[in-house]
Amino acid sequence: MVNAGFIWDDDAHVTRPALRTLHGLWRIWFEPGATQQYYPLLHSLFWCEHRIWGGAAAGYHAANVGLHAAAACLLFRLLRRLEVPVPMLGAALFAAHPVCAESVAWISEQKNTLSAALYLAAALLYLRYDRDRGPGAYAAATALFALALLSKSVTATLPAALLVILWWRRGRLSPRNDVLPLLPWLALGAAAGTVTAWMERTQVGAVGAAYDLGVAGRFIVAGRALWFYLGKLLWPAGLSFVYPRWGIDPRDPAQFLYPAAAAASLAALWAIRRRTRGPLAAALLFAGTLFPALGFINVFPFVYSYVADHFQYLAAAALLPAIAAGLAIGARRLPGTVRPLAGMAAVCAVVALAALTWAQCAAYADADTLWRATIARNPAAWMAHNNLAAGLLEEGRVADAIDEARLSLRYAPRNAEAHVTLADALLREGRGSDALAEYASALEIEPGNAVAHNNLGNALLRAGRVDEAVGHYQSALATKPDFAKAHANLGDAYLRSGRLDEAVSEYHRALDEDPEDARANANLGTALAQKGRTGEAIACFQRAVELDPKLAAAQTNLGNALLQSGRSAEAILHYERALEADPDSSAVHNNLGFALLQSGRSAEAIAHFRRAVALDPGNEGARRNLADALSRR
Repeated sequence: MVNAGFIWDDDAHVTRPALRTLHGLWRIWFEPGATQQYYPLLHSLFWCEHRIWGGAAAGYHAANVGLHAAAACLLFRLLRRLEVPVPMLGAALFAAHPVCAESVAWISEQKNTLSAALYLAAALLYLRYDRDRGPGAYAAATALFALALLSKSVTATLPAALLVILWWRRGRLSPRNDVLPLLPWLALGAAAGTVTAWMERTQVGAVGAAYDLGVAGRFIVAGRALWFYLGKLLWPAGLSFVYPRWGIDPRDPAQFLYPAAAAASLAALWAIRRRTRGPLAAALLFAGTLFPALGFINVFPFVYSYVADHFQYLAAAALLPAIAAGLAIGARRLPGTVRPLAGMAAVCAVVALAALTWAQCAAYADADTLWRATIARNPAAWMAHNNLAAGLLEEGRVADAIDEARLSLRYAPRNAEAHVTLADALLREGRGSDALAEYASALEIEPGNAVAHNNLGNALLRAGRVDEAVGHYQSALATKPDFAKAHANLGDAYLRSGRLDEAVSEYHRALDEDPEDARANANLGTALAQKGRTGEAIACFQRAVELDPKLAAAQTNLGNALLQSGRSAEAILHYERALEADPDSSAVHNNLGFALLQSGRSAEAIAHFRRAVALDPGNEGARRNLADALSRR
């Protein structure tokens, strides 16, 4: 697992360039929207990790494994404190269970492992406070709970979970001793949940027809999800990164069987509570911890599926120990000669789960492997087809990318993302008019799709339709003001139109968001050079070639600026580097020849002039320079 790479939205969580400074750390805490979700402790940890191991995925994976191990150890201590039977088995089942693989193998879900460790530590300290009533323990527990909320707001369920635990232990709740101390926690949790729900709507995009379930539909989702999650814990077969999205139809009475069965089960457990409170407490902990993911609150993944393994990571820590305890209590009733076999069976179960987890983690090796594994389990996963298409396009496999994008659209015709991916691939294939039609389809479905506007702008700019391109770049930025690529592309359009001041402004805004964009640095240098600000231009070109030494245009323009400044020797070096990246550039051979001629190296200059003419017989400048160089001999 540690050797796996980055997948899907990891780049939205691993600290982006604009946030890697101390000011970026300030933005993480005090600028909602600077990160995908307002989880500042999580993103502060990512910030620290980036300073330690940069872009090496292994470091992030190792941290996730360590946090999961810490959560399992804290769970063991909590179970032992509560005197739950076989606490080691309960913690081991959680540590080894394959439904946890997604949370541990997916770097973005470090919010799960981090928040779970803080959640369990807070619970341990609160139980110490409950025993001793020491203000120090209460303050420390409250601080840990707040940190958990700042890592992931699903931990808002902790105060309710503690009330269930206290009721299970005592059989009743005291308003003064049990409920009152947890009221501030309930308020903190409600505030964190409200912020997260707002961010999901406004920043992540959990709005639209895909989320219009109605009250009845949400109860159907909740009931079915509960049974789904329980089934995956008891029999973890067919695990997938994206599960099929259920069709929810409140007009079908059969669909209400799921919530009805869940309600009946809770009623049955309530009926036997005087005989044993454990099963009801376990069910309440499981359902209550899952509540934020049961469909009553919109979360972005619902557009693909109503369930996901990482949604039940924390809930698994509640139910698996209860299952282990129930089995242990049952095993005590077995004849003494058979009991050792029960212990061996428990060990075998943990080993089997660990083996399944190891196999499940293999799917997270890289993005291509993940999407192919997802499609193998869920062929109709349109999101997986689209993301696979985007990866294939990045690899230059244009025809395969087109096929996958069309498959995505077959399963979800009103899928703006796949229309954009297909358009990008068609444009790469030289089918400009078809690409424009696909971009138009994407924007018809989702008029505010910033990526569609940006990429359509690129297509129009390539076709010379500069004013139209500018309009689409501006539309992209109206939806997503921090869209670095759109700022850079708008700068390109302004540069082509000769609107140099506006181009410089847009390049600066792009670099504020992504200082490591080599192309934006290079193009800013070009705009500054055209404004006569040669010294600043040289600095931009130098930054660009530092970021990407193979960026031939930046090497060439740096050489031009240095030559203009009378620094011929340095110019020669950068022209040579440009030719390493693009050896067949007539213009660079000509410029290098001129720099060599200026440095008195006429024989070498003549060779490059001849090469320039051979590559482009119409290069009149090279012909004149060659004639001039020959006349000097």
